[in-house]
Amino acid sequence: METTTPQKELTINHEPQKEHQWLQQLVGEWTYESDARMGPDHPSEKSTGTEIVRTIGNFWVQCEGQGEMCGGPGTTIMTLGFNVQKQKFVGTWIGSMMAYLWQYDGELDDTGKVLTLNSRGPSMAGDGTIGQYKDVIELKSDDHRIMTSHALGDNGQWYQFMTTHYYRKK
Repeated sequence: METTTPQKELTINHEPQKEHQWLQQLVGEWTYESDARMGPDHPSEKSTGTEIVRTIGNFWVQCEGQGEMCGGPGTTIMTLGFNVQKQKFVGTWIGSMMAYLWQYDGELDDTGKVLTLNSRGPSMAGDGTIGQYKDVIELKSDDHRIMTSHALGDNGQWYQFMTTHYYRKK
C-alpha cells in the first residue's frame, strides 16, 4: 500500500493586504534617467527612457520600460507582488539584453519608503558563477522614486553599480 505525505494546506487570501496597496504607488507613466557602471574597469553608461506601470488585479504590478540600454534600444519587464504565506514581496525581472529570468524576494523597511528586493543571477565577472544582487526602490515623493542596484563583492561588501531616477509624467 502506498503512503502519501500530508500536504500543507495553502490558504488563498483574496483580500489585498497593505503591502499590495503599497505597490499601487508605482502605477502610472514615468520617465527615467539611469547611470550604470557594470564593473570597476567599465565606463559609466547613461541611459534614458520611459516606463509604464500597470496593475494586474489588486495583487500585482507590471513595470514595462523602454529606452536606450547597453548601447541600443531595450525593453525591461518587472513584476512585483506580495506573497502573504511567505510574508515577502516577490517578483521577476527580464530584459531584452539578456537571456536570464531574475527572481526577487524582499521586504519593506520600517519607514514604508524603501523596498529591498534580493536576487541571484549571473556574476558580472562573466565566469559562469552565480552572484548575489539586490535592487532597492526608494520612494522620494509621489512623483519621484530611485532604484539602486547592488552586487555582493568577493570581499563580502555590497557595491552599487546602477542608479535610476524615475519621474512621474504629468
